[in-house]
Amino acid sequence: MKTNQDDIDKLIKETLTEEEAKFYDDLDEQNVLQMVWGLFKGKNKWIMYMMNFMTLVFFGLFIYCLVQFFNSEVTFDMIKWATGSIVFLLGVSMLKVFAWMQMDKNALLREIKRLEIQVSSLSGRMSE
Repeated sequence: MKTNQDDIDKLIKETLTEEEAKFYDDLDEQNVLQMVWGLFKGKNKWIMYMMNFMTLVFFGLFIYCLVQFFNSEVTFDMIKWATGSIVFLLGVSMLKVFAWMQMDKNALLREIKRLEIQVSSLSGRMSE
């Protein structure tokens, strides 16, 4: 199957212009680190900066609540600090899940663009 995929890629690149071929190569599969850096590009990069800042704040507050929990001796205070720890840890988790969902969305968009290029390339070749 690998050679078949390579043949298809070769066929597509032959039908594309030089600029389209470069764009097609840029849509190649990314590793996790490239996907993370890809979150900070585009229109909504400010949201990702703010979300990462809030993740650090929530994590700091989680650590603070955790330290206060272990330093308290009254049961009611321990319940308050444990609740705060859980809330802030859930906040960190939700922000991270959102970031992973954005990375998945970007990967899907990249694959859709690859398919669009392939369809237009092959349809142009069939019309010849």
